[in-house]
Amino acid sequence: MEKLQKAIAEARKTRTGAPVGKKTTRGKTSAQPVVSNGVWDDIPLIMPDAKHMTRNRVVSHKADTASSAFDVLRTKVMQQMQQNGWKRLMITSPMPNCGKTTLAANLAYGVSRQGAKSALLFELDLRKPNLANILGQKPPHDIREVLTGQVPLQDQALRIGPNVAVSMAARRSVDPTRYLTSDETQERLREIEQMYEPDMMIFDMPPLLVNDDARSFLPYTDCVLLVARAESSTSKQIDVCEKEVSEHTNVVGVVLNHCKFADETQGYGYGQY
Repeated sequence: MEKLQKAIAEARKTRTGAPVGKKTTRGKTSAQPVVSNGVWDDIPLIMPDAKHMTRNRVVSHKADTASSAFDVLRTKVMQQMQQNGWKRLMITSPMPNCGKTTLAANLAYGVSRQGAKSALLFELDLRKPNLANILGQKPPHDIREVLTGQVPLQDQALRIGPNVAVSMAARRSVDPTRYLTSDETQERLREIEQMYEPDMMIFDMPPLLVNDDARSFLPYTDCVLLVARAESSTSKQIDVCEKEVSEHTNVVGVVLNHCKFADETQGYGYGQY
C-alpha cells in the first residue's frame, strides 16, 4: 500500500490540470474537464478499425445515428449512478447470446466521447471471453495477471480514449470464481480505483443463470444493468435475475436487445428502475 501511495503522489505531481474524475462529494464530479495525463497516459492508446468495429456492432466510437441509442443509454445510466453515488456497474444477462459484451463495449466507447468522464471496463466473463475479438485487439497480458497483482494495469489494459481503458481476457479460465471472490482481487480493484479515480467501473460478467460467477461478484458492485434478448429471454428469467440482484445490490435498468421494430431506439429498449 505504501508503494501505491507513492505512485499516486508521483502521478499527481505530473498532472497539469484537474485530477481525472476527481470526486468532490460522493456521487458528484468536479465541473472541470478531464485532462489526459499522469497515470492515464501510461496506458497504451489504441485506434479502432472502423470496419471491424461496425461488423461487430460497436458503433459508439463516433457520434452518428447508429450510436444514438447507446448514447441515450449511457446518459441515463450515468445520471442514475451519479444521483445515487454509485460507481461500480455490472453488466450481465439471464442467458448467453443476449449481447451484453457488445453493449458493454458500446457503453465504454460512448463514455470515451465525453471528455469530462472517465471509465474502466473489465472483462470478467472469463469462461467465454469475447471482448478482444469484438474490438479486434490482443491484450499483452491476461486480466487475471492484473487481478492477482502480477502485472500493473498500465501494462495490461488498452486505452480507447483519453479517459477510458479496457482490461480484457487473453484466454479462458476453467475456474474463474476463485479470482472473482478472492481478497487479493478486491484489494487490487480498490487500488486501481484509488489510483485512476474513474467515474465508472464497468464489469462485463457472465450470464447470471448459467453459473455462480456473476452471483459471486454481486456484493462487490453498486448496481447491475441487465441485458435481455427479445424472443429469447423469458419474463420469468428476467424476474429471477432481478430478484437475485436485489438481494445483494441495485438494478439500474433492463435493456431489451434485438427488438424487431424500426424507430428511434434502433433495436434497443431500456427500462429504468
